[in-house]
Amino acid sequence: MKRLFVILSGTLLFFNWTLAQNPNEWNGQQATQNTITTAVPFLNIGPDARSGGMGELGVATEPDAMSQHWNPAKYAFIEKDMGFSVSYSPWLRKLVNDINLAYLSGYKKLDDRSAISASLKFFSLGDITFTEEDGTVIGNFRPSEFSVDAGYSRKFSDKLSGAVSGRFIYSNLTQGQTVQGQSTKPGTSVAADIAIFYTNELDINWLEGSRINFGAAITNIGSKVSYSNDDADRDFIPTNLRFGPSWLMEIDEYNSIRLSLDINKLLVPTPPIYAVDTSGQPIIENGEPVIYKGKDPNVAPVQGIIQSFYDAPGGFSEEMKEFIWVVGAEYWYDKQFAVRAGYFHESEMKGNRKFFTLGAGLRYNVFGLDFSYLIPTEQQNPLQNTLRFTLTFDFDGFQNQ
Repeated sequence: MKRLFVILSGTLLFFNWTLAQNPNEWNGQQATQNTITTAVPFLNIGPDARSGGMGELGVATEPDAMSQHWNPAKYAFIEKDMGFSVSYSPWLRKLVNDINLAYLSGYKKLDDRSAISASLKFFSLGDITFTEEDGTVIGNFRPSEFSVDAGYSRKFSDKLSGAVSGRFIYSNLTQGQTVQGQSTKPGTSVAADIAIFYTNELDINWLEGSRINFGAAITNIGSKVSYSNDDADRDFIPTNLRFGPSWLMEIDEYNSIRLSLDINKLLVPTPPIYAVDTSGQPIIENGEPVIYKGKDPNVAPVQGIIQSFYDAPGGFSEEMKEFIWVVGAEYWYDKQFAVRAGYFHESEMKGNRKFFTLGAGLRYNVFGLDFSYLIPTEQQNPLQNTLRFTLTFDFDGFQNQ
């Protein structure tokens, strides 16, 4: 049988950033680890350096060319007529030098109340060698995944906007190789995002330009993905809820500070705890393992979204641990130079990703440049010791030139 040295993207991405324990481990009365896994988790990677410098957040920050990933409803309030950005993030740079994430996004205002936007996200897993069981090399392959999407945003009032986006997802991890006797194919899916954005000035005497924003988005609402030709095994894509506020403080003509909070939750079923016999073997009834605690995860995507709020085996306390929170701060001088910092926190039970981020940004006439750097606090991280960058272009600036 052919042996495939392809580690599925999820192993390289979110749910194995922390080398989590068996999600169904049962230790006495409660599970010590119960991480949620999905297919194509690259969809939830923060692609740009500006948000990356603030801990990986952006649902309520001011609109920019990278808003398509975080909250496309922000485009309705963007001041510029047209712009785009290019981002690049090395991945697992401490181990290999050919895994990376690239992101291209852009927008165009249709009028004062509406805008269209689009983005392309491409994740390359580097060079993989295929071999027979005896080690004979049968070929090399570069597995990759990408998503392409388009969105429309519109103001409902002078303070509130909404947006919808459609997305096509393609994941080619096996090049059609046979794995454990089963033929494989690229996984595909279609998905949609819905989002809202609210912004309003605050009447604070000592901060005349103070503004509060609030954003919310449900992303990647879509069909399951299968990599087998018979479609027998289908996995959820990472449907995600993101919401939070952002507060801009205009200290004076040259100095401003923004404080932001993002809260995230995966809207896919939580793995249940399965019953085992005295020898530790799973108990099977009618060809299916018996669930000891939790809910059956083999449901339709819409049912999975609803079920994700009440299906954790550990009850309410475990459900609360599925919320990830991120705080970030950004300081601007004369709207030309920025410094940023942030903190990302995930429960030990759900993956234990915890890290600080630092960042900086420059704006000059027609372009801007952002950098970010990640500092893990618990364990290894694919982005540690790497510098991410985003280049943005302002077409209004080109016209002024």
